[in-house]
Amino acid sequence: MAIGPRAMEGLEPVNSPTASDVSLDQPCAPGTGATMNAIALTRARQLRPQAQHVPCCRVCGAALTRSVVDLGATPLANGFVTPAQALLGVDRAWNLHMRVCDVCLLAQLDTVVPADGMFNNYVYLSSYSSSWVEHARRYADMVIRRFGLHEGSLVVEIASNDGYLLQHFVGAGVPVLGIEPAANIAAVARNRGVPTEVTFFSAATARGFAQRGLRADLLVANNVLAHVPDVAGFIAGVAAVLGHSGVATFEFPHLMRLFEHVQFDTIYHEHYSYLTLLVVERLLLAVGLRVFDVEQLPTHGGSLRVFACHTTAAFAEQPAVEDARAAERGARLDRPEGYAGFGPRVAQVQRVFREFLAAERRAKRRVAGYGAAAKASTLLNTCRVSEADMPFVVDRNPAKQFKLVPGCHIPILPTDTLLRERPENVVILPWNLADEIAAELEPIRKLGTRLWVAIPELRPV
Repeated sequence: MAIGPRAMEGLEPVNSPTASDVSLDQPCAPGTGATMNAIALTRARQLRPQAQHVPCCRVCGAALTRSVVDLGATPLANGFVTPAQALLGVDRAWNLHMRVCDVCLLAQLDTVVPADGMFNNYVYLSSYSSSWVEHARRYADMVIRRFGLHEGSLVVEIASNDGYLLQHFVGAGVPVLGIEPAANIAAVARNRGVPTEVTFFSAATARGFAQRGLRADLLVANNVLAHVPDVAGFIAGVAAVLGHSGVATFEFPHLMRLFEHVQFDTIYHEHYSYLTLLVVERLLLAVGLRVFDVEQLPTHGGSLRVFACHTTAAFAEQPAVEDARAAERGARLDRPEGYAGFGPRVAQVQRVFREFLAAERRAKRRVAGYGAAAKASTLLNTCRVSEADMPFVVDRNPAKQFKLVPGCHIPILPTDTLLRERPENVVILPWNLADEIAAELEPIRKLGTRLWVAIPELRPV
């Protein structure tokens, strides 16, 4: 689930003549809560754009002159529309262009779509993935044991979604509070017995929580940092509500793995930033937090789980932290030049996928999709896939069924459609869940349907 603290003013869709300038309607200035040393600040000021068409970094304000990959105009990845809405053209598109800051090395999109428009009425429910719920259960068991959480503790989760994680703490007798901006999803969590406040989390709302006396013994932010426009302000908010001896854990897809496995389909407007440990550490230190442990996770194609505390807390830094730093330095992610060469690799994956669809279409073999995930929207739209190439996508989530994939307008149908239609091929679009989904699709595979993933390369499952 995603979260973000505030909308940007003056946003225009891509068909506006000012579309490339949307991130420049705000002055180029460091993000809330961010501090940098004097040398870096001086360089950032020197690199601030002089012409309005050059975007600027959301943390340090430097000019974003270094492109990582430009995926063109795409719709909001979770902006599902009905057929009637599609006829009205309501699913607009915005530029999807990842750049990296030469000063602070934050990889980020140069067009900021307002967070409230994407997350106030969200359709992603974490509990629809059984493997993700199990991942959450294992995490809860681990932190309860490791940090001695009990009935007198408080666990706070930011972007708590439908209670998929906090339900495990509730079951163990540990008090919890979920913070979730989507009212429809917060209602699901409350029905599970998970206390949930409906709000965006930011430095301002965090100060309000702190004034009410809220202090977290454990603060959880899973797959949320990337979804925050003002990431520095968000982290400042974490520092404000974290107890003196508390622990904050962050999970986020690792940019090093995105590059390694050509995971360009995880680039979409809801992901404002693309993170490394080196960048996250600097953001945390700026507000008085430090990293004391890191875990490598297989989730989302390769993620990091970062454990942080106040700089004065007693937690000793574990060897895994320096190991992760060294891996990123080895991948040259500690310098701007290390972010070069990704675009041609993306273009090759797109070309192979388009050729596969064209060949199957010529042979009159149908290709369906499984999973109308956000990454599916990026893949299908940037590869220019149409309903003629892929007549339908199936999904387990009733909120998505009988709607259309944003942009390309491929129909989304219930999963039992596969057994009725028996297409010759099914592409598993959320490749991070390929094993789980392939097991679910074993009945149609036995009937002759071939299963595929397209990332990091087209291959059978």
